[in-house]
Formats: sequence, structure tokens, C-alpha cells
Amino acid sequence: MNPYNTPVLPQPWWRTTPAVLALLALVALIGALSFGFGFLVLIAAVVAVWVLPRWRWFTKAGATFGALVLLTVGAGLGGQLDDSGTAKSEAGTQDKGSNSVKAASPSPSTKALEAADYTEKPLDEAVKLAGSAGFTTTHHDAAGEGRTVMVRSLWTVCFQEVDTTAETINFAAVKNDEPCPEKDGGPLPWPVMPDVVGATYNTALKNLKRAGIDLDSLRLDDVYLDLDTPTAEEAAEDGDEWRVCFQSPDEGTDVTSDTAVNLDLGRWTDVDLVQHCPKAKDTTYDIPANDPDHDSGNSTTGGAGSTGGSSSSSSGGSTSVGTVHPGSFCSPQGATGVTKAGTPMVCGPGSDGRNRWHS
Repeated sequence: MNPYNTPVLPQPWWRTTPAVLALLALVALIGALSFGFGFLVLIAAVVAVWVLPRWRWFTKAGATFGALVLLTVGAGLGGQLDDSGTAKSEAGTQDKGSNSVKAASPSPSTKALEAADYTEKPLDEAVKLAGSAGFTTTHHDAAGEGRTVMVRSLWTVCFQEVDTTAETINFAAVKNDEPCPEKDGGPLPWPVMPDVVGATYNTALKNLKRAGIDLDSLRLDDVYLDLDTPTAEEAAEDGDEWRVCFQSPDEGTDVTSDTAVNLDLGRWTDVDLVQHCPKAKDTTYDIPANDPDHDSGNSTTGGAGSTGGSSSSSSGGSTSVGTVHPGSFCSPQGATGVTKAGTPMVCGPGSDGRNRWHS
């Protein structure tokens, strides 16, 4: 009951529910004829749903979803009509062609399909090419692990089984970063980690490469806390001075595409005081006495980079050691020494703030 006796004005026809429903139905009809034009009509219909009728929000949301479904159904029906029309056209062409062939040859023969070699190709490319050649394709995990192929572009064809009678090809594939097994269903032939502990860096690289391990997965670390980790280029430059103290993974372990190969390196030359790997990682090399294998009864002073029995004290409070290796760590600051070539060296702060031998 209206207490003011104000008459209720009727809604314009274009804001009524039947008008909006008709617009939604138009989406399906136009989508069957042209998907692009139907998509434009879909946008207009969604705007109309949310602006024109006085519906609750969940009703408008349902109508929006329904419009998307109608466009999809309409486009699908249009595609089926196009396919059937194409099929009829092709059938008519084949009928005409068959009549002319019958006139020339009453008993035509059917030629069997021939399959190309699709091995070593990406699975998605192999499926596309085989389909274009007239084959129906299937695929499975070549490693026999029953893994599901989710993205075909990430898999590579190892084997193929062709049935020309049924016109089918069954592809056996592995992931792109995996090696193909020797036969379909066999284990993946991952390389096995060799024992390179104690070898020089150059020798370790040769053994890893011979084992088939990708050197791009190699990670280097210095076994001492106070020495900088060398890059691969720096380690290769002095490859006979760097030794492998620890390795990961252990000898005999499969090195898969997800395995990181780690080498912990120690560096020394013939003139360095410490010339062997420590018993454990993360020890200190700057002061030889901190090395777990250092003999505390040794009266030799000086840092890594001096020889064991050639140090002596000089007057004036400075310490003189024998032959030293340029650039190696030293102690104490102000100590002096000479290189093999006889160049005088002094122990002082380097560019990294730590004491090193320099001229």
C-alpha cells in the first residue's frame, strides 16, 4: 500500500528482464556466426546485465557466467556447422573425382600411410607432424615410470611405434633434460659420480667430463673460511695448484639433471707452509696454527705462503722469512721475504684488507 497514493511508474521495456534475456540469447546466435562479433555482443550484454535490470548481485553474476557459456556453445555450434559444410563440400569433390577415376580405372587401390622418423624431436612437434601426415598419435613415459605428460613441449621423443594399418603412432618420450634409455621402458642412464678427492682441479674436470657429467652443474668452494672462492676461470688458470679436498655427491651416486656437483678446493704450491687438505671444511688458513693439522711445536713464524724451515728473525723487531709466494696470505704484518726469483716481498694489507705478500 502506497501511503502517498503515488502511482508506480512502469519500467522501460529495455530495462525489463525479458529484454535482457533476449540480449543474452543474441550472444549465442551471433557467436555461432562470428566469434569475434559475438565477443563484442557479449561485452555489451554483460554491461547491460549489471546496469539495466534491478537484479541482485548474485543474479547478475550468474547471468554473466551464463553469457560466457552461451558464447562458447554458439561458437562450438558454428564450428560444427562449418566442419559439416566443409565435409559435405569435400565429399562432393571426392564424389566428382571418383566418378572420373572410375571412368579411367574401375578398381582404384588405397596407398598405405608412411611415417617419418620423429625421434629426437620435441613431442609437441612430433604429434603435430604425425597428425598432418594422417596418423593418430598417443604417447607415454619412455623411462617406464608411468609419469604423466602434462606439457608436451617439455618432452623429447626417444622411440616411436608405428602401425600403418591402424594409422597410429605411439611415442615414447622423456623430459628435455633427461637422457633416453637404451630401450623403451628402461631406466634413465644417468652418469655416475667418480671419485675426484685428492686430484688436481684439471684432473678432476677431465674425470667428470669422461663420466658424462655436465660441467655447467659444477659449483666450486674454497675449503678454508678465509680464502675467496675461485671462479671456474680462476681455478682453471692455476688448475694444478688447486686440489679437491671434498666432493658432493659421493662416489657412485647418480648425477641427475637436478643434482649439483660441488667441489671444495684447497690451493697450495711447493713454497706454501700448508700443503695438504684439512681434516674438515670451514677451517682457517690465514694463520697456519689455526689449521687442525698444524704442529703447534713448530717454531716457524709467518703465514701461508712461506716455507717451513727458512724463517729467521732480524734486528729492528721485523721478521724475515725465506722464500714466499706472491699474493698468498702472510703474518705478521711487516714481515719480509723473497720470491724464488729473488724479488723482495713484504707482508702488508692487500686490496681485501688482509695481509698478503707483495713487492
